[in-house]
Amino acid sequence: MGVGPWVGSWPHDERLDPDLLRDGDRRNVVDGYRYWRHDAIVADLDTRRHDFHVAIENWEHDFNIGSVVRTANAMGAAAFHIVGRRRWNRRGAMVTDRYQHEHHHPTPGDLATWARENGIRLIGIDNLPGSRALETYDLPRRTMLVFGQEGPGLSEAMRAECEATLHIEQFGSTRSINAGAAAAIAMHAWVRRHVFGQDVLLRTPASGTVGSPPSTVV
Repeated sequence: MGVGPWVGSWPHDERLDPDLLRDGDRRNVVDGYRYWRHDAIVADLDTRRHDFHVAIENWEHDFNIGSVVRTANAMGAAAFHIVGRRRWNRRGAMVTDRYQHEHHHPTPGDLATWARENGIRLIGIDNLPGSRALETYDLPRRTMLVFGQEGPGLSEAMRAECEATLHIEQFGSTRSINAGAAAAIAMHAWVRRHVFGQDVLLRTPASGTVGSPPSTVV
C-alpha cells in the first residue's frame, strides 16, 4: 500500500509534505491525498464533511470502536464522540481517527447536553423493545447515530437520552450482526437519504422475515 518517493522535479504546492515527497507515502489515504500534509488533508475534509455525527459508548474498551471510527471517516461524518472512558482501542481505526474530529463525553447526559446545544438529534441503534426499523425511518439531517458496546448494546442511561431507537431488519437465522457492521449499515442509510436523496420505505416488507421479529444486537 502506498507510493514511493516522487519521481522528477517536485511540484510547487503548499499542501504537499517535503518528507513524503522525498521518502514516499504509505499512509491509509485515497490517491487524491498522496503526499499531502496531514493538516492540509484535514482542512480539505472540513470543507465537505456531512451533517451526521457518530457516538460510541466505551465502558469496556470494545474492540469494535476502531471499526466504527474507520467507517465514520469513510462516510464523511462530521465528528465522532466517545462516551465513557476517554481511552479507547484505536487499533481497528487504522489511523483514520487522525483525520477526524474527536470529542469525549464522560456520561450520556454530557453527550445529550452537547447535542442539544449544537442542534443535533440523538438516534440510538439497538434492538430494544419498541425500536423502529431503520429502513422505514426518515433519519434527520442533523443527527447523531449512537451505538452501544458489543453485547450489552446501549446503556439504559443512553437509551433515555435518544429520541428514537432503531433496529436493522434481518432475514437469516443469526440473531445478530456485530456492532461494527451495524454501524456501517446505519451510516450508509444516512448517506443514501441525504447525499443521494433516496426516499425511505415507509412500510415493512410483507414477506421475507423469518421467525420472530428481526433484531440486531449491537
